[in-house]
Amino acid sequence: MSWSPGREPSEAWACPRQPRAARSKAMTTDPAVRIERLRTVEHYRECERLQHDVWRMSDEMMVVPLHLLMTLQKSGGIVLGAFTEFDELVGFVCGFPGLYGDGLRRLKHCSHMMGVSERYRGKGVGEQLKLAQREIVLSQGLDLITWTYDPLESLSAALNIGKLGTVCKTYLRDLYGPMDDALNGGLPSDRFDVDWHIRSLRVAGRLTRSRERPTLSALLHAGARIVNPASVRSDGPPCPADTVAELEGAMVLVEIPSSIQAVKTADLGLAHSWRLQTRELFESAFSHGYTVTDFVSEINQGPSGDRVRRSVYVLTEAEVTFG
Repeated sequence: MSWSPGREPSEAWACPRQPRAARSKAMTTDPAVRIERLRTVEHYRECERLQHDVWRMSDEMMVVPLHLLMTLQKSGGIVLGAFTEFDELVGFVCGFPGLYGDGLRRLKHCSHMMGVSERYRGKGVGEQLKLAQREIVLSQGLDLITWTYDPLESLSAALNIGKLGTVCKTYLRDLYGPMDDALNGGLPSDRFDVDWHIRSLRVAGRLTRSRERPTLSALLHAGARIVNPASVRSDGPPCPADTVAELEGAMVLVEIPSSIQAVKTADLGLAHSWRLQTRELFESAFSHGYTVTDFVSEINQGPSGDRVRRSVYVLTEAEVTFG
C-alpha cells in the first residue's frame, strides 16, 4: 500500500512489500483505532489539546500550534492522528523533511513529536502511528527517519529501539534546557538522537518479528555484562550502581529504571543520579565506537525472592549494517 491523496490508511500500515501474513505480526493494535492525516481545523485544535493532556504542559509556548501543524502538512511534512470509532483523537505524530550528512546534502524525515492519550497507551497506538509515518516517508523516496527521546524512558526505548529497530550513537546533553511539563520536569533534558533506516533489511526483520528477540537471561548467559547493575528491591525505587564496570567486549548492557517517572515521584535526587550515571556511560560508550542496537525489559527474581523488572540497553561494538 502506498500513500495517495484522499486515500486513508487501512490495516496494511505495517511493512510495505511484505506478505499480509508477515504484516499481521508487525504490531498488536486496538482494532477500533484508525490512522489518518489531520485534515480539519478541529482536528488540529484537538491535537493542541492532546499535547496538553499527554505532557501536562504548563507553558502554552511548548505546544506545536495549529498554524504550524497545518503548514507542515501542506509542505511535505506529515501530521497523522489516531482516531477511535467515535472520531476521538487519541494519538498523533508530526514531522517534516530535513537534511543530513556531509554538507547537509541528503534528505531525511525529522519526526518531531508523538503522543498518545494515557487511556490508549500499551495498545499499540504509538507503533501504528510510526509505521504509518514510515510508509508515507518510503513513498516520498526517503530512507531515513530521525528523532530524539529521553533514554531513561523505558516505554519509549521498548518501542523505538526494541520494536521499531532504530539505532543510536549520539547522546545530546540537556537538549532543550530546563523543562517544566509534568513528564520532563526536574531532570536535565538529555536525549538519544536515533536513526531509523526504514528501507533496511534489519528494520524489516524487526517489524515482522522474523527473528526471536533476545532475553536478558540469554544475554547474560552468553557473556554480556551489565556495566551498571542496579540495586533492586520491591519496596522502593531502583538505585544506580555504586561502581561502574569498564566498557569492554563486543557487547555491553546498560541498565535504566523500568519507570523513571516512579523514581522521580519517590526521590527526585535518585532520578538525577540515574541521569548523570547513564549520561556518562552512554557518552563514553559512543566515543569508543559502541552503538545502541536493542532494548530488553523483563521480570526476574530479585535478591529477596521478589519479582522485579529489569530494563537494559544492548550496545554492540561491531558496526551495524543496513543492507
